[in-house]
Amino acid sequence: MSDTPDHIDLAPGLNISRLVCGLWQVADLEKDGDLLDPQETAPRLAAYAEAGFDSFDMADHYGSAELITGALLANSPKDTPIRAFTKWCPEPGPMTPQIVRTGVQERLDRLGVDAVDLLQFHWWSFEDSRWLDAMHELEKLRDEGLIKAIGVTNFDAAHLALALEEGIKIVSNQVSFSLVDRRAAGPLSALCAQYGIKLLAYGTLCGGFISEKWLGKPEPLEITDWSRMKYKRFIDTAGGWDAFQTLLATADAIAKKHGVSLSNVASRWVLEHASVAATIIGARITEAEHRASNLNVFKFALDAEDYAALDAAFAHMTPVPGDCGDEYRKPPFLTASGDLSHHLSSIALVNPAVKDPNLADRARVFSGSQWEPLAGYCRAIRVGDRILVSGTTATHGADHAVAPNDAGAQATYILDKIIGAIRAHGAGPEHVVRTRIYLVDVEDCEAVSIAHGRFFSEVCPANTLLQVAKLVGPYRVEIEAEAILPA
Repeated sequence: MSDTPDHIDLAPGLNISRLVCGLWQVADLEKDGDLLDPQETAPRLAAYAEAGFDSFDMADHYGSAELITGALLANSPKDTPIRAFTKWCPEPGPMTPQIVRTGVQERLDRLGVDAVDLLQFHWWSFEDSRWLDAMHELEKLRDEGLIKAIGVTNFDAAHLALALEEGIKIVSNQVSFSLVDRRAAGPLSALCAQYGIKLLAYGTLCGGFISEKWLGKPEPLEITDWSRMKYKRFIDTAGGWDAFQTLLATADAIAKKHGVSLSNVASRWVLEHASVAATIIGARITEAEHRASNLNVFKFALDAEDYAALDAAFAHMTPVPGDCGDEYRKPPFLTASGDLSHHLSSIALVNPAVKDPNLADRARVFSGSQWEPLAGYCRAIRVGDRILVSGTTATHGADHAVAPNDAGAQATYILDKIIGAIRAHGAGPEHVVRTRIYLVDVEDCEAVSIAHGRFFSEVCPANTLLQVAKLVGPYRVEIEAEAILPA
């Protein structure tokens, strides 16, 4: 067994440890307002780097994590191969070149570097399509040399595909992936295989719940740290404590067979997925570290018998619904704080409804398309309790045609735009009662239908799908919708 973690090329010139040290613990330690001293804390990270755990993951909201890593970089020999990944998670709003540059520059300043090794982008609500503006600006900053590689975090397969069709050169997607949360093994992994993208898996040990410590133990009634609060919600959603105990017992039996820990089995299962570059483990800053134990993950491989046993345990569980990242954007909100609807509802509307000055029962939403003032129509009009959405194409801003060669990606963008418009009238996807879809090529039927199903499989509105000879502009699909507000 190697004395250091295995490494992998995430991108040309970006060789990383397959066990990445996550620094989310910093935010938890500082949540009461007492900040860690970067100069005092950095040596604790240096011990990881010296042991070959030389890749560190953080974010703009992980307290002082960037400053601590900056101190580590400043105090380390220049030839020490330390990789620093960070995330930029802005509130949805205008993503002008200056706003994006400022966000990236703050990461550079806090890390004390000229270029970020991996800048990962998170967006709270895809109904605000300005995330595309941000990603195109990040591309420019990468070309300028301020970013070495671009990643995303908590993107589902559909929106990752949309970004790729827009020409964004993405190398990684950081998502939840574990024996409990297996969503990433589905469409997202298939997309990664198609485009050569790698996953950075977090939550692999469910905040420490996937360990011998919890095997055979009663369900905890009080949880004080953020990480366990979050992953207890995943366990509840995936079938509850009894099903989880069955999973732990199965993993424990496999661990004993190979002479490793239960946690090693959980990490190994994730690392053996071809789409996964690395798992993210917590860097222990104030607690005992487990570097030697973590290295055991490279000591063995799971065999067919192990996979069959785990599959049998999975059969007792309920799959976590939706796709990766849904936990931040729709129920069930599987985060430390639980229901995030208050946060999402506080995000400013991109295009607020404008009341009709003459007819009190009417209001309109305009999306900024160049055709709306020219042809004299709006994106969505509310008349009483009815909301009627005009035929909508994948037009970003005034005139940019999104993903012109991919009808599925266009449908995803369109449906985000439609839901954003009806939200401006106080409705949501659950209020949609009718959709109509127009295709120029019937071969696109499946891809567009899959996109429609992602939005409406629980609502099941009436739907009509037609093939037409041509649409105006470089579009493969156009969609209209109708919603009715509750009385």
